[in-house]
Amino acid sequence: MKIVDRGGGTPIVVIPGVQGRWEWMKPTIDALAQRCRVITFSLADEPTCGASFDEARGFWCYVEQVREALDAAGVPRAAICGVSYGGPIAAAFAARYPERTASLILVSPLPPAWQPDRRAMFYLRAPRLLTPLFLAGSLRIYPEIAAAAPGRAIPSAIRHATRAITHMSSPRRMARRVRLLAAVDLRGELARVAVPTLIVTGEPALDRVVPVAASRGYARLWPHARMETLARSGHLGLITRADAFAGMVVPFAERAANDTDRRRRVG
Repeated sequence: MKIVDRGGGTPIVVIPGVQGRWEWMKPTIDALAQRCRVITFSLADEPTCGASFDEARGFWCYVEQVREALDAAGVPRAAICGVSYGGPIAAAFAARYPERTASLILVSPLPPAWQPDRRAMFYLRAPRLLTPLFLAGSLRIYPEIAAAAPGRAIPSAIRHATRAITHMSSPRRMARRVRLLAAVDLRGELARVAVPTLIVTGEPALDRVVPVAASRGYARLWPHARMETLARSGHLGLITRADAFAGMVVPFAERAANDTDRRRRVG
C-alpha cells in the first residue's frame, strides 16, 4: 500500500472522503506536516493506492486499511482523523482498535446511522451518466470558498477544481462506497468508543454537503466528545482554511497523546 508519511512529532492519520483520493487534501497535509507527523493514503479500492480490496468485506476493508497504514509506518498508535465519509471509517477503527487510537478527530463526518438521501439515491442510479450533473451540483460549495478566502475566491476555487480534475475520482467507486456504508449499522459498535474525541464542523449555513446538525449527532453517542466550529468554513474547511484547521487539531492530538503517555507511566 502506498502511504504518504511526512513531518515529525505526534502522528495523525488522515482518512479521505468519499472521492477516495488523498491528493484532494494536499493543502491540509502540507499544513499538518509543519506541525506534526501526518500519515495519509487513498482509499483501498483506488488503483493508485496499491492496497488490496475485498468487496465481500465491504466497508471494513477501509477500516483495516488504517491498521495496515499504521503498521507500514511503524506507528503503534496515533490520532485517527476521518474526513466526511472517512469519519465513520475513523470511528469504526477507534471502536475496534482502541489500543491503537490515541485520539479520534472527525471532520464534518457523515453521521453514524447515515443513509443516502434523495439526492444521493438519484446519483446512485447511473453514476457515470450523471457525472455532469454531479459536477454542476458541486458549484454549491462556492459560497464557502468565498467566505474562507475573501477577495481570492475565484483563484481558490480554481486551485480546488484543478486538484479534483488532476486527481480524478471515479463515479462508480464513489457510488460503491456509498452503498457499502449504507449497508452497515455502526451505532452499536461505535457506542464503545471512549478515546478523547474532537468533532470539527464548519458553519451550518456554509456546509451544503453534510448538515452540521447531522455531524453533531456523534455527541449523543459520546458525551465526552469536544465540539469545535472552524469559522468561515463549511464542508471544505480543512482545505480552504488548512492552517487554521491544523492549528485546531494538532494541539488536541498532542494533549491527548501526552495524557495517554502519562496515564501509562502511572499505571
